[in-house]
Amino acid sequence: MFGRPNFATVTGGLCLALPLMLGGCATEPPPSQPTFYQSMAKEGAQLDPQAAASMISGFRRNNMLSDVVIDPQLMQMAEEQARAMATRDKLDHNVAGNFKDRLRRSGYRASTGAENIGAGYHTLAEAFSGWRDSPGHKANMLLRGANHMGIAAVYVPNTKYKVFWALVLAAPDDRRAEAPQ
Repeated sequence: MFGRPNFATVTGGLCLALPLMLGGCATEPPPSQPTFYQSMAKEGAQLDPQAAASMISGFRRNNMLSDVVIDPQLMQMAEEQARAMATRDKLDHNVAGNFKDRLRRSGYRASTGAENIGAGYHTLAEAFSGWRDSPGHKANMLLRGANHMGIAAVYVPNTKYKVFWALVLAAPDDRRAEAPQ
């Protein structure tokens, strides 16, 4: 009575157990894509500024320079520049005013600063690679003394480039005095 199970019993048991075991696998979320590969060319896409800071800091460390951290004033400045370019469907450093004036208006008192812009890159990885492979943009990312950054990507579907990028790197002026109240 309790001898060896026959082929039909074993096969039937496996047929019942296998879907249950595999069903448990289906409830696990698929591995997520690194944020620097996520497309910004869609409504509601959100750039991960920490991923950008990490990527740029790694590049700077490989070149014996300091890390950069996100600065809220520079984030706002980058957002305004990217949005101005997107609104006008134009890749232009001066579309919202010249860099020094925009930096001053942002409230960030800098001893040095630089800006990279780009358009048409759909991911942070693409924008970073484009900047890294361009001598002028690379020099900006390797700006000595820079330790703060802001970055933005703005998507506008009915434009030539779809996604407009702005990256601002700067160092605070250590001699800056608080404005009188």
